[in-house]
Amino acid sequence: MVPKWTFSEVDKVFSLPFPELMYAAQKEHRKHFNPSEIQVSTLLSIKTGSCPENCAYCPQSAHYNTGLEKKSLSTILEVVAAAKRAKESGSTRFCMGAAWRGPRDQDLKIVCEMVKEVKKLGLETCVTLGLLKDGQANMLKKAGLDFYNHNVDTSEAYYDKIITTRSFKDRLNTLEQIRSAAIKICCGGILGMGETNQDRIKMLMLLANMDTPPESVPINMLMKIPGTPLEHVDDIDPFDFVRTIAVARIMMPTSYIRLSAGREKMSDALQALSFLAGANSIFYGEKLLTAQNPIPEQDHNLFQKLGLKKMVIKAMPTDA
Repeated sequence: MVPKWTFSEVDKVFSLPFPELMYAAQKEHRKHFNPSEIQVSTLLSIKTGSCPENCAYCPQSAHYNTGLEKKSLSTILEVVAAAKRAKESGSTRFCMGAAWRGPRDQDLKIVCEMVKEVKKLGLETCVTLGLLKDGQANMLKKAGLDFYNHNVDTSEAYYDKIITTRSFKDRLNTLEQIRSAAIKICCGGILGMGETNQDRIKMLMLLANMDTPPESVPINMLMKIPGTPLEHVDDIDPFDFVRTIAVARIMMPTSYIRLSAGREKMSDALQALSFLAGANSIFYGEKLLTAQNPIPEQDHNLFQKLGLKKMVIKAMPTDA
């Protein structure tokens, strides 16, 4: 069994002089990945708004007035068309997100059909649908789902400062169901919600100390959406953001570390530092669910400046 990380061990790594931390992260990165390759994913909102949860960062929550245009569940044809565009742009993973507390079985059946059709295009599939009930993870596995995204968002100690409509244990229960169904886990958090570096360390410890760490770890920078409780929170220090990515790479060396939400507000230099720290995945496209994302041309230009290329991944065959 792999030894579990302790807080003092992780804190020591997090506190390394910056050049040493970056060097340590790069060494781990190069053992398992080509450091000049970036895995590219596309995220599509297949059901937008009216979510009953009160996540303090989220414009889709029914608890806040953010002016968001609500949208019912997309059709399978709409999703397939978007997936084709994503593949043409160079994405290898197609993620579908729905603003639910958790899916009803009748809706999940439709999502399973979406998964099957996207798989036929040769793309990896990922969904984020909220909390799952017994048996629902197995339905998704049968449809051929590769990844399920379910972020813990922050440390357990800070969690109730961000969400009170569901517990931290609810999150972990869904993650257990996903793993039991042999679906890969995409799980990370959001930085810049007022949490401390200690909270960030504890979040990474939770992920890295799982029996099998998440295969994909999205690290988001808070998008401060007007109308949400966090719209005026102080910005995270950029170096603390990069340190968190570097520590994630060291603790979970074989996982994809995704530079996720917030890239719209990041400079090219900050993104370059994040890649140097071990981030090797991004979301591609102009929108992440409802928030803005850099346009593809910006990413293409940044990749050219840095000498990075898009990773080529063959999708897993459907088991169904």
